[in-house]
Amino acid sequence: MDIHFLSVIPEVFSPYLDASIMGRAQAGGFARFFTHNLRSWTHDRHRTVDDAPFGGGQGMLMKPEPFFEAISDIKASSEVPLKVIFLSPHGAPFSQKKARELSHEPGMLLVSGRYEGMDERVFSLADEVVSLGDFVLTGGELAAMAVADASVRLIPGVLGNELSASDESFEDGLLECAQYTRPAVYRGMAVPDVLLSGDHGKVALWRAENALERTRQLRPDLLEAREVSSRA
Repeated sequence: MDIHFLSVIPEVFSPYLDASIMGRAQAGGFARFFTHNLRSWTHDRHRTVDDAPFGGGQGMLMKPEPFFEAISDIKASSEVPLKVIFLSPHGAPFSQKKARELSHEPGMLLVSGRYEGMDERVFSLADEVVSLGDFVLTGGELAAMAVADASVRLIPGVLGNELSASDESFEDGLLECAQYTRPAVYRGMAVPDVLLSGDHGKVALWRAENALERTRQLRPDLLEAREVSSRA
């Protein structure tokens, strides 16, 4: 998978993407990351990417011209088709399901905004607009890295153990069950006996029941969504 990042601060991506699982995904040939500075598609000596909004208002808006030129050039030069994804608070909520869908794409172009946002016409370039949640960041770069991470780690072979991703939270609409490691007792808190029993059937049953109970306690909205989906 080829993933391109378009931003006014492209230098923020490498420290994260070159480390840990993302770094191994690159080394193993599962993913390639490319960063692009939006200012490279400006034509004034100040490399201006923003301007005051029509109608007044606080802050500055990102101009449409650099985005249109940049996205056109990046798509034209890419070796694979790119799905253009904008990160914005008004986008559709990003989910594990969406991450799995994107993990099958040959390539993505993740577009990050800054300042007070982008000229509305820029969104005509988007194949999809996604949001991490109902909050506002200073820019889309963190969201772009989250989308890339969540998608790349689901590419077969990236995690090594193919079951690692399938057992995680949200894969079946539930939170993952509670997990424990040594020591068996720590500060008076003991690991459930069933996990020490060696009975794989009982362990599997406990994990399923615990995942359901944890979801009921911590994220009841997920159970409501499952019920709605089953009735649809």
